Amino acid sequence: VQLQASGGGLVQTGGSLRLSCAASGRTFSRYAMVWIRQAPGKERDIVSIISRSGTITYYADSVKGRFTISRDNAKNTVYLQMNSLKVEDTAVYYCAAREGEGTYLYASLYDYWGQGTQVTVSS
Repeated sequence: VQLQASGGGLVQTGGSLRLSCAASGRTFSRYAMVWIRQAPGKERDIVSIISRSGTITYYADSVKGRFTISRDNAKNTVYLQMNSLKVEDTAVYYCAAREGEGTYLYASLYDYWGQGTQVTVSS
């Protein structure tokens, strides 16, 4: 499956962005999807996961209550709505996919990756 992330940009603290990740090539509904971010000089961290059916979601503590993950299997797209953005949310955001029903909590378990989209939050 090929993944194309988009929607990043520059926003002020407290602002919002919606990231999108469009998939092509294989049956999107077979894949659990994840958003992972990596800030300069830091390790990559899982931000949010959604199961292939969309019924199970996971959020890192740092984004709970501010970010919402969703997917539209008919459009082969997963979204990350990011509200109340903070400077510490600044990072490159990647979407990734793994075939299967579960929610996989380690970035290394995801087999397919998009190219990343930069999110910059200014104070």
